Amino acid sequence: MFSTWGSVAYRFRRVIPVIVIALVALLYGVLGTQLDDRMSQEGWDDPGGESTRAAQIEQDIFGRDDSGDVIVLVTADRPGVVDSPAVRDSMTRQLTGLAADHPDQISHVVSYFERTQKEMITPDGTSAFAAVGLRGVDQDVLRNFRAVEDDLRAIHVDGATVEIGGATAVADALDEGMSSDISRAELFGLPAVAVLLLLVFGGVVAACMPLIVGVLSILGSMGVLAVLANVVEVNVFAQSVVTLLGLGLAIDYGLFMVSRFREELADGQDVPTAVRNTTATAGKTVVFSAAMVAVALSGLLIFPQAFLKSVAYGAVSAVALAAVLSVAVLPSIFAMLGPNIDRWSWKRHHRTRQETVDSFWGRLPVFAMRHKWVVTVGVCALLLALTAPLAGIRFGGINESYLPPQQQTRVAQDHFNDRFPTFRTDPVKLVIEGDNAAVASVYRKTRAVEGLTGPFQVSRPTKEGTTVLSAGITDRDDNDRIVKQLRDIGRSVPGATVHVAGTPAMEVESVEALLDRLPWMLLYIVAATFILLSLVFGSVILPAKAVIMNMLGTGATLGVLTALFVDGVGSTLFSFTPGPLMSPVLVLIVAIVYGLSTDYEVFLVSRMVEARARGATTPQAIRFGTATTGGIITAAALIMIVVCGAFGFSSIVMMKYIAFGMIAALLLDATIIRMLLVPAVMYLLREDCWWAPRWVRVLSEHVGHHEQLAPPAGAPGGFAGAGAGTAAGTAAGAGVATGADAGTAPTTAASPAGAAAGPAGATGAAVSTGDRTADRTPGRRGVPVQTILDSMEHERLPQRIAAAAGGADSADRADGAGSPATTDTTATVGTARALRVRRGEREGAVSVEEMVRRVRSGVTATTGTTGVTGTDTPRGDAGTGEGSVDPSTPATPADRTGRTDPSTPDHGPTSGDGRH
Repeated sequence: MFSTWGSVAYRFRRVIPVIVIALVALLYGVLGTQLDDRMSQEGWDDPGGESTRAAQIEQDIFGRDDSGDVIVLVTADRPGVVDSPAVRDSMTRQLTGLAADHPDQISHVVSYFERTQKEMITPDGTSAFAAVGLRGVDQDVLRNFRAVEDDLRAIHVDGATVEIGGATAVADALDEGMSSDISRAELFGLPAVAVLLLLVFGGVVAACMPLIVGVLSILGSMGVLAVLANVVEVNVFAQSVVTLLGLGLAIDYGLFMVSRFREELADGQDVPTAVRNTTATAGKTVVFSAAMVAVALSGLLIFPQAFLKSVAYGAVSAVALAAVLSVAVLPSIFAMLGPNIDRWSWKRHHRTRQETVDSFWGRLPVFAMRHKWVVTVGVCALLLALTAPLAGIRFGGINESYLPPQQQTRVAQDHFNDRFPTFRTDPVKLVIEGDNAAVASVYRKTRAVEGLTGPFQVSRPTKEGTTVLSAGITDRDDNDRIVKQLRDIGRSVPGATVHVAGTPAMEVESVEALLDRLPWMLLYIVAATFILLSLVFGSVILPAKAVIMNMLGTGATLGVLTALFVDGVGSTLFSFTPGPLMSPVLVLIVAIVYGLSTDYEVFLVSRMVEARARGATTPQAIRFGTATTGGIITAAALIMIVVCGAFGFSSIVMMKYIAFGMIAALLLDATIIRMLLVPAVMYLLREDCWWAPRWVRVLSEHVGHHEQLAPPAGAPGGFAGAGAGTAAGTAAGAGVATGADAGTAPTTAASPAGAAAGPAGATGAAVSTGDRTADRTPGRRGVPVQTILDSMEHERLPQRIAAAAGGADSADRADGAGSPATTDTTATVGTARALRVRRGEREGAVSVEEMVRRVRSGVTATTGTTGVTGTDTPRGDAGTGEGSVDPSTPATPADRTGRTDPSTPDHGPTSGDGRH
């Protein structure tokens, strides 16, 4: 399917980008520009919670409680100033004028300066305040505040300081901070990412490709959020999260696509084939990777809070959009650019696969495999140690402490809370449905509750049999205890229904919902990712390993966040106030971190699966996968860290949670987990890595990494099986020999060692079919890592085998087909089936049925000292052939690595005369 799309992308290369870019521009232009007006500040509560029902009862009977919307705090240096006639007259005049100028926005003003209520001035007489109520509900309240904000902040008096606080003022400051975060990411993040891409690709054109996807992703995500806002409630916080994820993942996916396309061109592919191969490999991996991230984020839908649901809708849409743009737009752009993708480059030399293997990323897995127990135990111990602070985690809600300590609204709210603790804007409430006797009974029992700023006060007189009492809580850490104590009091009063409400009760219920639903969320994302990974990898062991490592990484990340934001490590450096973690944000971090961990697992192990499918042993596959993706994964992680870093300097602590959580996860995951722990654990598991029930393998054949690819242009051969270059490999299977380097010994029944046909040498046909059960044949011996990786330079051979069976097509002949070999050996039906030559892959290609017919009619493939029919390389490379093996010849015992003696190192390719 993905190969087909690659062909479509090439054919319509001038049309597809125009259509997609036009759709994104239309989506953003029509809807995305109106997004700010559709965002909501609500959605933090549990819609089915007791506090939510109580708030609705209060609003239905009394109207919305607007007493804490806006606080105008006046403070003087000495007593008597705020109570002086001059100050009182000035404040009364300005507040009265404010209400008169904004009748549609302001519902009422309650002021000490007008009524001289003693509870509205501090005992020392240095501070007094006025409360301004705003009209409307939900977003209308915020819009009304913004309409009067300038006039509010213009209020001043001589000899005193005027500050603006209140719940709506805090909400507006949080909203403004999130908007500035997005602007900062676009202003500083994108240029920084551009510089990194230039360093990674060494060229201007190649570096621009991921940026194109990133910009389109941002614009498209805003349009998608606007569409969602018309259907569901979308919290303003979702916009920042969607921008962060959409931009970061889009650039990462673009990076992988560009890297693979350049690799295909470096292998000598023509542009159509390179586009098709890139889409079939990197494109498929991107789609499956995005599916893993989307599955993890969709787990947020299990929770009742509208905030989490809106983030899930937006984030899943952004991730899907990033993948679609990468797979839909980039292949067409590649098709138009062709080799010009390296235009304006200062890195003209592209590493060969051998140079890649010899690089740091090729040596790193060798170190991990050599010290497998030390690496495994050491890394796991480190991750568990980082998880330890999680034991001290505390949960809380959103309030002014999420703003920077120096932010003016935060400072004003802190001053108000300190000087008027009984008037806190986030009180705990009791909504009592009962007669006066019941209200009195509840009031008496609440006097025994410790931790309140004072006795409960009647905030809403009795109406329709309902009374509302309220009080402040001195320490937010006592919220859970006090709320539960008040619930017990309510249940103990006969003849009355008592609801515990207010912000403290909402926060407690949010934590309770988290604890109730979190196990179900974890079960869902673990099961879903396990199933998807099983289909992608064709194994059930690798997904189980991935899930365990993801959980270790997620736990370590949460431990780091707890140390930072709860214990306060680095709070001064990063300018935030330590405190409880907000439970919905914590759940969001779990989903994001788990998704990102799975994302990099897919990119890394997919290349290992590719190598394995072409015949590499487990150590060889590990080294090849890590060598070819290590640098790309590291670059992708660095780019994501840069994007997160732009949000890490956010003025909003919630965004710092997300940004620092992702940075910690990326640093841990892209380094010690993927580059060290994965190779070490896979080497410990060895051949068990690839085990799966047959039905899983069958399903994987249809959706995993099994598409047939075109070979590198002019490739003199490759390997198609796991036992390449060894006699034992022939003894274990049907004796298929495919050689990339010179081999002189014919493959005959009399010579068990005759399979020594070069680095790509002999393999069993059952292994080539992708049947993992054949990988554990006792007699199979592995080839040295370097041998397999040398042969991977020319790794795809379907048309070469077709040529060897007598059906070389015109394309093969153009590559040098037609050179006869000197030693004959008979090709079998198993070879054709094992290499799965697809019917009609290229014009003139030989179908499997035609090959079988020719084989049965006596057509032979030749191999020998001069090469394979269908190859005409300067070195006379040995090619393909097949012969029978004497069944009486004993197989050499092998360990799970495929080596005959674990203590004996591999010595490199075996030549035709049996020498290393």
